[in-house]
Amino acid sequence: MNIAETAFHHAPVGLCLLENRVIRGCNALFAGVFGGAPADYADRPVAELYPSPEDYERIGARGLRAMRDTGHYADERVMRRTDGALFWCRVRGHSLTPEDPFRRGIWSFADLSDERPLVALTRREREVAILTCRGMTSKEIGLELALSYRTVEAYRARLLEKFQARKLAELVAKLSGMPL
Repeated sequence: MNIAETAFHHAPVGLCLLENRVIRGCNALFAGVFGGAPADYADRPVAELYPSPEDYERIGARGLRAMRDTGHYADERVMRRTDGALFWCRVRGHSLTPEDPFRRGIWSFADLSDERPLVALTRREREVAILTCRGMTSKEIGLELALSYRTVEAYRARLLEKFQARKLAELVAKLSGMPL
């Protein structure tokens, strides 16, 4: 095994090589995060690790836009283990083919379960929560999701209640897994 292969296989974060959003290889930590062994993921569509086909399409479209501009993408999102359990995950990707961002890229996946327990949220609540953590205002979130800012405020109010937060800063801290 050469130094690059050693680094890939023993990295302190879950790594996978994607080609057209299909897993071509992964390290043991990636397989451990999602369940199973690296061989279980060879030639497996990454779509199977998303909570729903809609999440796969929506996040993929957002990621493709960002990767076309910069060659990389990063977010925190809910993913699905092979046993069906949902969990928060920090995802980072870098395209190796900037002219066609999804053709080939290296991606990292970090399990945030210990820092951010999963609270049952609707798809739209998850979207609003993620964009809130990015520091977006209700109006900016509304534009991004094609909602009125008042509807976004209603979702934020539900998030405050579900996370037992008194104010937006406390909600963001809880969503981000930061100590209060």
